[in-house]
Amino acid sequence: MIDLRYVKKLVEMLDDSSVDSIEISSDKGMKIRISKTPSQRGTMQVAAPMAMPAMIMEPRLSPPGGVAAVSEPEAARAAEPPKSSLLDVKSPMVGTFYGAPEPGAKPYVSVGSTVKKGEIVCIIEAMKIMNEIESEYSGVVKEIGATDAHPVEYGQVLFRIDPNA
Repeated sequence: MIDLRYVKKLVEMLDDSSVDSIEISSDKGMKIRISKTPSQRGTMQVAAPMAMPAMIMEPRLSPPGGVAAVSEPEAARAAEPPKSSLLDVKSPMVGTFYGAPEPGAKPYVSVGSTVKKGEIVCIIEAMKIMNEIESEYSGVVKEIGATDAHPVEYGQVLFRIDPNA
C-alpha cells in the first residue's frame, strides 16, 4: 500500500518544479504516474493543479493632469489581507478527528502547546483504522480547526502552527 502523505508531497513537488511528470513503481508491481498533462497510458493518474494563465493587461494612459489610474488587479492586490505566518497542518485523509489517544484522556495538543516536527498531534479514524497524524512543523499551536469526534475532509486544516513562537 502506498502512503497518501508521500503521494501528496510528490504532487506538491511536481507543482513547484518544472518537471512534467513522475512515475513510481513498487516492488509489488503497483505503478503510479503523477503528471501535469494527460497520459495515453493505462496507468493510474493523480491530477496535479494546473497553473492559471496570466492575465493580459492593457496599458492605461494617464488622465489629464498627470495622475495615473490604478488598474483593477492592482487595487485587488492592495485589498488582500497580508499572508499569515502560521503554517497549516492539514488532514491527509477523510475520517473522524480525535484529539486524544482515547476517550477521557488528555489531548495530544491544545492551543499554546509547543510541538516538534514528527510529534503526534491527533488521530484520524478512517475505515476503522486509527491513523496517527504527525506535525509537519515545529512551533506553537495557535489554532485547532477540527472538533473532537467529528468528521474531517481531505486537506482540511487541523492545526495552525506559529514556527516563530
